Amino acid sequence: MGMFERWLSIWVGVAIILGIGLGRWLPDFFQLLATLEHANVNFVVAILIWIMIYPMMVNVDLASLAHIGERPKGLVITLTVNWLVKPFTMAALGVLFFDVVFRDLINPGDAKQYIAGLILLGAAPCTAMVFVWSQLTKGDATYTLVQVSVNDVIMIFAFAPIVALLLGVTDITVPWETLLTSVAMYVVVPLIAGVATRKVITQSPVGSIDSFTAKLKPFSIIGLLTTVVLLFGFQGGVILDKPLLILLIAIPLIIQSYGIFIVTYFAAWIWKVPYKVAAPCALIGTSNFFELAVAVAVSLFGLHSGAALATVVGVLVEVPVMLSLVGFANKTQRYFKT
Repeated sequence: MGMFERWLSIWVGVAIILGIGLGRWLPDFFQLLATLEHANVNFVVAILIWIMIYPMMVNVDLASLAHIGERPKGLVITLTVNWLVKPFTMAALGVLFFDVVFRDLINPGDAKQYIAGLILLGAAPCTAMVFVWSQLTKGDATYTLVQVSVNDVIMIFAFAPIVALLLGVTDITVPWETLLTSVAMYVVVPLIAGVATRKVITQSPVGSIDSFTAKLKPFSIIGLLTTVVLLFGFQGGVILDKPLLILLIAIPLIIQSYGIFIVTYFAAWIWKVPYKVAAPCALIGTSNFFELAVAVAVSLFGLHSGAALATVVGVLVEVPVMLSLVGFANKTQRYFKT
């Protein structure tokens, strides 16, 4: 492991502090960056995510997609957890904490808003950042792509009905622009670039996929750290103005994240799923498609609603939690099949 990977947790901590500080001291600058978006998908963040996931996309071998069906266990586990477990456990934790545990701390009307935001996060499995977490755990790039793609297709049909069921309403407007734009920008575009690059390298007599991606790895980590600075910079004011509320919302999110990971990772171990499939399989269910969740919260409840705030806290919690799980997965790799 290089210097960046070995001390990644420290670099992320520095990036979080830097982001909060810059967001507080330079609010106009971050407000300007926040306006550079389409359908709630920020272009600056999208470019940084491309930098992060492009090396992994170069490792995707389209020819091996024909053999994915020979190893269906990872897909079965991640789809079961993402669509039959995760949305409902998130809703249950939201009700438990905001209707029972935090009842004396939160206004009942606000509590329902926070529960709604948690439900939106729970019903939206991650798209872009999964490639980053998979890369950090040396996951199977091709299998990760399949897992993300299948989840995206299911999300198009299942997200609205599940959210409607759990929120108790029937008029859910899915922001199709956000959903489709995110999939195109975070999956399709970098995949095309990666496949084209792979073709050029493999046709070169001196080309090497491993050496090429090794050279890009430091830029991938820098992209991750810069993304953390931006995300926390966008929300720096909220964190400093409402620290207790942020903490209360974060508690069920953190419990949900670690709980879902443990269930998925343990199921993969019991079913003897190879580590390179098991790691991204567990991580995709743990993380959230926060762009979609934020967009739906804003469209349903308003920009300054409790639901929107809860989805934003999901963004803040995700990176530190996911990095801790990446570290745990790397340390327990020896217990899995190769």
